[in-house]
Amino acid sequence: MSAVRVSGPGRATLFGRAAEVARLDEFVDRVVRGGGGTMVVRGPAGVGKSRLLGEAADAARSRDSSVISASGVEFEAEIGFAVLQIIVAPHLEHRSELPAGHAEALGVALGLHDGPTPRPLVLGSAVHSLLTLAAARRPILIVVDDLPWVDPASAGILAFLSRRLDGTRIGILIAHRSEDGPGVELPDAEVLDVGPLDEHPARQLLAARRPDLPAHLRARILDDASGNPLALVELSRGASDEHRRWPAVLPRTRTLPQRLLALFADRIDALPADARRALLTAALDARTGLRELRSIGITADDLEAAQRVGLVTIDTVRMSVVFTHPLMRAAVVERAEPADRRAAHGDLARALAAYPDRQAWHLADAATGPDDRIADELAALAHRLLRRGDASSSVRALIRAAHLSESRAVESSRLAEAAYLGAHVTGEIGQATQLLTRAEEASPESATSLLAATAGALTGINADGDVDSLHRLLVAAIEHGDHDWSSGNDQLVEAISALVLLCWWSGRPEFWEPLHRALERFGDDLPELLDVQSKAFPDTVRTGAAVRDRLAALIDTQQSVYEPQKMIRLQTSAVYLDLLGGCRAAAWRIVEDGRAGGAVRSSIGGYMHLCLDDFVTGRWEEARALADEGLAVSRDRGYDYIAWYFVFNQALIESVRGEPAEAFRLADEVTAITAARNALGGERFGHQARTLAAIAQGDWEAAFRHASALSPAGEFRAYTPHAMWVAFDLVEAALRTGRRAEAEAHVRAMDDVGLEHVSPRMALIAHGARSLVAEPEEAAAAFERAVSVPSAERWIFDLAKVRLAYGDRLRRGGESRAARPQLHLAHDAFERLGARAWTERANESLRAAYDPEVRGTATGEALTAQERAVVELAAQGLSNHDISVRLFLSPRTVGGHLYRAFPKLGVTSRAGLRDVLDRLDQ
Repeated sequence: MSAVRVSGPGRATLFGRAAEVARLDEFVDRVVRGGGGTMVVRGPAGVGKSRLLGEAADAARSRDSSVISASGVEFEAEIGFAVLQIIVAPHLEHRSELPAGHAEALGVALGLHDGPTPRPLVLGSAVHSLLTLAAARRPILIVVDDLPWVDPASAGILAFLSRRLDGTRIGILIAHRSEDGPGVELPDAEVLDVGPLDEHPARQLLAARRPDLPAHLRARILDDASGNPLALVELSRGASDEHRRWPAVLPRTRTLPQRLLALFADRIDALPADARRALLTAALDARTGLRELRSIGITADDLEAAQRVGLVTIDTVRMSVVFTHPLMRAAVVERAEPADRRAAHGDLARALAAYPDRQAWHLADAATGPDDRIADELAALAHRLLRRGDASSSVRALIRAAHLSESRAVESSRLAEAAYLGAHVTGEIGQATQLLTRAEEASPESATSLLAATAGALTGINADGDVDSLHRLLVAAIEHGDHDWSSGNDQLVEAISALVLLCWWSGRPEFWEPLHRALERFGDDLPELLDVQSKAFPDTVRTGAAVRDRLAALIDTQQSVYEPQKMIRLQTSAVYLDLLGGCRAAAWRIVEDGRAGGAVRSSIGGYMHLCLDDFVTGRWEEARALADEGLAVSRDRGYDYIAWYFVFNQALIESVRGEPAEAFRLADEVTAITAARNALGGERFGHQARTLAAIAQGDWEAAFRHASALSPAGEFRAYTPHAMWVAFDLVEAALRTGRRAEAEAHVRAMDDVGLEHVSPRMALIAHGARSLVAEPEEAAAAFERAVSVPSAERWIFDLAKVRLAYGDRLRRGGESRAARPQLHLAHDAFERLGARAWTERANESLRAAYDPEVRGTATGEALTAQERAVVELAAQGLSNHDISVRLFLSPRTVGGHLYRAFPKLGVTSRAGLRDVLDRLDQ
């Protein structure tokens, strides 16, 4: 198969790509007609991807479309949003038409002005809106070559756009080298795989390029090129019997790209010095316009010699200079002497004074040794990038700044800061560990610095560190340093926030004393969020209610701010006060940022908090999916300790969805992970899952034991706020196992700590528990207070458990008619949730309450409804004691029902019950 297509003046014939060209034509036509979309052209180096992109660009222009071309450049891959600037630059006049928030986000990301960090979704939406406005006039095709070298921040925006182009006149066409791995994920993109040319078109191409070649050289080229078009063209360019160059220049032990680079090197070396210098400067700059190149002193005439030997193509109509292939750009840089490369970077830095971000990187590459001026520029750039939300580029800038710092102490400090961001924001924990080692090598005293100690705690806990030693390390750094104890000391605030986590993981009251000492040293200048966090999170039952309104106000402010660390601290503070609902949008923003490769470590916190809120609000399918995803991210990034959060959430879902055995296994995994670090606080979490799993199995004795392990009946253990989450279960389990005194003591403990004031959910739990132990004349009022709590329906599982337990109490008291509505509401809620064990419990209670709507209760004169309920459980093999616990009856009453039921059914033992019941149902 072959195809001939000439798309522009002087463009060579294209052979063997009829199918690929047809696919591209269809794609461009779909974009022009308003179908939108993304296509990835994938194949090995030199297979012709760039050429096919050029064909598509010509096809788009012929349909009166705007074509925006950009290319990932290895030497500018560290510059945040470098490719994005190229993509949006032609259409920035539409920025004034955007909503204020979108215009602001775009301006900050592009470095046009300072401002609050743009949220990833807002920035992506801003770019999408800008391009949509422009596409209303003319369709837009964005052509991006060499995807692996696109800077991560721009790649994230491309991924965002690619999922949202349906129904637009915007298309994205990307070339991706298959040997470079998957790169940025574009799940909705159409893929065009491009392979080597078949033999016939390969011969056609070679004949067209070099009709004069002798047969033996033609055969050698065809064999060596293996259908690779670039190899066919380049191997044929200088091949001749006269020079006999093959064995020396192109040994077969080298890969094809390596052999091609060798050929390019010869042509580069043959250029005049001025042309080599101009070519090198162009290779180091991602911009391709002649106007931009002129600003750094390069003209078309300077590059004419490079064009003659096929290294670049100069288009004076479109005013652009394009390297014939990305490998040629790499060869130009690789071939240059280090001094020449530094000089070229220096020229670029001087020409880019209006672009401080790009200038800082080129200054760094121009440096001949440590230089504090350049290091300070890079450090300032790192902080600008962090404010814009590009944490990955910020880390890279800090590392470069460290290397260029003249003082070893400053070098160490910047490496420690990069390690902290890597461990706490971007999720590069392996790199963070290496950076900490290098920081200590640069300055041994750095091990006790705030940033190093904070980063060490966050990395050490995920390695083989234990909470005790990491706590001592961080406390020493906080207490022994000469710190500025003011709210503006961000490093100190981050260190103390990390200390909060270590204390909480420890599960031991004495660990909190150094934290309280540190908070006191701030005096009246204690930062608001840190103050609220220290009261809302550690010991919520005693100090949380007092700061609930302040925290709610802080959460409201997050809607206009995107600072991952601050947002995660807000969400952490909201966990036990049940304010995570107001944090969901922010948590999703962080998760989306992490999915795009940005703040990956912060996104793990977003996953955690969404999972917790999903569980208590009944979004169990989403909770399980997010727990699975969060666990995969944690383990993939080396956060082996943090993984326990997601194993815990998996255990919770399994305990309530009918897989208690799996829940116990997962809870044991939580214990194994946390116990290995001596993290007693984390270890206790497994008891909640075990409590629910035991209830699902009808084992109320085990449920009481596990709930009491979080905090004994009659008290709420200090610094163990998750004991609130099983408070109702503990009271019910105590009653079902004959421990009325313990149940009443725990309800009194709820009153003593004011549990109902912690949150509406805790009010539901406290009043619900009180309705179970109150005297009959007071129980109804307590229950009504429980179900009347504002937003009680939000806590669907907790509300259903209260209704079920109260309905059972009414039934046992002979008020079956009053019990049925509550039992029905509980049953329906459990059924919607998929809580199978609780659904069956509600069914059993309805049968025992003589409810005519429940299948199997209409037994004629043979059995009463309660006898039927007892018989059904006995037929399943349950003992009288187990049946009494399940139906809230005494074992003697159960025996009485069976004594009366056996003769009615015509059986003398339990063995025949199941068959008789089957016949009765029929």
